[in-house]
Amino acid sequence: MNRILLLMVAVATAAGLGAQKPVAQPANKMTAFVNALMAKMTVDEKIGQLNLLNPGGGVATGAVVSSGVESKIKSGGVGALFGIIGVDKIRQAQQLAVSSSRLKIPMIFGSDVIHGYKTTFPVPLALSCSWDLAMIERSARLAAEEATADGLSWVYSPMVDIARDPRWGRVVEGAGEDTYLGSKIAAAMVKGYQGNDLAANNTVMACVKHFALYGAAEAGRDYNSVDMSRLKMYETYLPPYRAAIDAGAGSVMTSFNDIDGIPASGNKWLMTDLLRKQWGFKGFVVTDYTAINEMVDHGVGDLQVASALALKAGVDMDMVGEGFLTTLKKSLQQGKVTQRQIDDGCRRVLEAKYKLGLFEDPFRYCDSSRTQREVLSADKRTAAREFGARSCVLLKNNNQTLPLKKSGTIALIGPLANNKSNMLGTWAVSGEPQLSVPVLDGMRSVGGSGVNILYAKGANITDDTALAKKVNVFGVRADVDSLSPDQLLTQALEVAGRADVIVAVVGEASEMSGEAASRSDISLPVNQQRLLQALAKTGKPLVVVLMNGRPLILNMEAELATSLLDVWFQGHEAGNAIADVLFGNYNPSGKLTMTFPRNVGQIPIYYNHKNTGRPQGAGPTQKFRSNYLDVSNEPLFPFGFGLSYTTFSYSEIKLNRTSMRAADQLQLRVTLSNTGQFDGEEVVQLYLHDEYASITQPVKKLKAFQKIRLQAGESKDIVFNLTVDDLKFVGSDLKPIYEPGNFTVFVGGNSRDLKQAKFVLVP
Repeated sequence: MNRILLLMVAVATAAGLGAQKPVAQPANKMTAFVNALMAKMTVDEKIGQLNLLNPGGGVATGAVVSSGVESKIKSGGVGALFGIIGVDKIRQAQQLAVSSSRLKIPMIFGSDVIHGYKTTFPVPLALSCSWDLAMIERSARLAAEEATADGLSWVYSPMVDIARDPRWGRVVEGAGEDTYLGSKIAAAMVKGYQGNDLAANNTVMACVKHFALYGAAEAGRDYNSVDMSRLKMYETYLPPYRAAIDAGAGSVMTSFNDIDGIPASGNKWLMTDLLRKQWGFKGFVVTDYTAINEMVDHGVGDLQVASALALKAGVDMDMVGEGFLTTLKKSLQQGKVTQRQIDDGCRRVLEAKYKLGLFEDPFRYCDSSRTQREVLSADKRTAAREFGARSCVLLKNNNQTLPLKKSGTIALIGPLANNKSNMLGTWAVSGEPQLSVPVLDGMRSVGGSGVNILYAKGANITDDTALAKKVNVFGVRADVDSLSPDQLLTQALEVAGRADVIVAVVGEASEMSGEAASRSDISLPVNQQRLLQALAKTGKPLVVVLMNGRPLILNMEAELATSLLDVWFQGHEAGNAIADVLFGNYNPSGKLTMTFPRNVGQIPIYYNHKNTGRPQGAGPTQKFRSNYLDVSNEPLFPFGFGLSYTTFSYSEIKLNRTSMRAADQLQLRVTLSNTGQFDGEEVVQLYLHDEYASITQPVKKLKAFQKIRLQAGESKDIVFNLTVDDLKFVGSDLKPIYEPGNFTVFVGGNSRDLKQAKFVLVP
């Protein structure tokens, strides 16, 4: 046993915490341990466990930084820390807790690990477009391994908010608009982070966020109010949170919005009645950054009132705001909170530490040999490249312009074509942008010596200096070149004139999406539009590579481009992954998980809308129907859409029965054929529509999908099995029900282009 471990055992034993059984013990062992510890704790020490601080000097994730952190740790006033990373710093802070505080209680160390840790993977919205659950789970597993190798044991992920308004910047952090897919991804992420044993030194506790309904912020404006019916909550927005809880998530983070007029962090129905009583959640609840303090601006009362409201609602830990630390004891003395409520919060925090193995070994995650071996390791960079390629969505490919030949001359143009600072995307708080591979380097590496690649910047990300200042808050992401816009454009046209094909890499800066990055105009900046228009006029094939953290308005771009490839933000291996797709080393297989509108006036727009009593049918626009005078109801690109370098065809649907009873299983079979010249993958999507129901139903709902790989010329029978559970919907009592009647089942490669068949559920 090494000297550090001997010291830890001695410290724990002196505090009455040593000689404990292994952490993976039945719940009664944990309960006995926590009971014994809490019997020794003062009220102040119990409240201290409810306090999460950010000492500053590390990663920037909010506007407030805690003060006097060291003295608060020594006095037992801190339960957890975030904002510091690295084994040495975390070990130093943990040493304060386990050697200088009275009861030597270890702290939890957390961070925003959203899409990879130091090795940055594609943003979550991009990962969701892979429709590859095993890959998504693996991305979380690798992130957990790397984060724990650097001292962390708690990650503020996954973000599972359903989002149908692309003006909201945080759509980039989630899985898009669909409840079924979002639920599957939520569970996969939790399993990837937490593994089979939370006490293992390479797993982390997941924190599901933002509870709840944050993705429906009014007007797409961050931190804004949310107002919806309970029916919509249960049918559409709540299931991904429930899926994450059912997958075993250890913690939950509150959202900033109000629900039924009560801020989420003070909403007892949400935190206690729903989360704990209905869903059986046993973990702990932490607020988002200073969310308790922000309830004051919501109008609930002063900080003492807000803090008491949050505790009574079921919040266990206060992030940064210190409302619990500074007011709960006074509220207890005044009878505004109870000792039981404080004890319940403290118990749940201590149980989390027990599950993580921190009482057995406070330095379980502080192994510097793992840091050297696993952080930014080659296998994680390789994975990042694979994840990036599999997240790309091909939206257009006229004349088989893609894949590019590894010969001839390519003009690589655009503000994001040779730009390291934006490759990681938003909320990559631990990632180093300068370690990323820009597109230019990736193209030269993958293209090889046979292809001549000429580069010109062509335009700034934006010429609007006021906008650039806003998006440069975490460093320069939108630089304004010393050359004038006209000079940049002239250089681009000169390069384009010498090329066989043009690849234009355009889009948002990484911080034009994400938290506090809502946009009312989600089109490309006008100077980038001008660049594309000029390049299109050359008559050369124009491949537009789009980097973005949300659906954008792309009517003009889709018209001008010969090929259009949405690559989102791919992380450290962006340039290599994008080049793999452009040159055909990987055949793109991504499918959109958010609908792309034609203009902002269509927002919110999503595939599984409900019919009105006057739906607009196919054909010309009709008067007195639900439509617009100036634009089609249809999106530019529908949910589930994505092309391939090959082509796929679907046979008609074959059902094993056209009527079924509740105890039956309906088998659906369709033949998928690769009718093109390339091997490729297709996401086969199954949707369902309940034609008549006591609660109005969407025009279709995703109910299943399979990702299938076929060689060129190969065919395969795809089988889906449906049960009565797939036919259920949320009834007026907010419980799942099914009703006999007529159903339509759809199968195809996106939510628009589908084969269909009908069946009846008989009484």
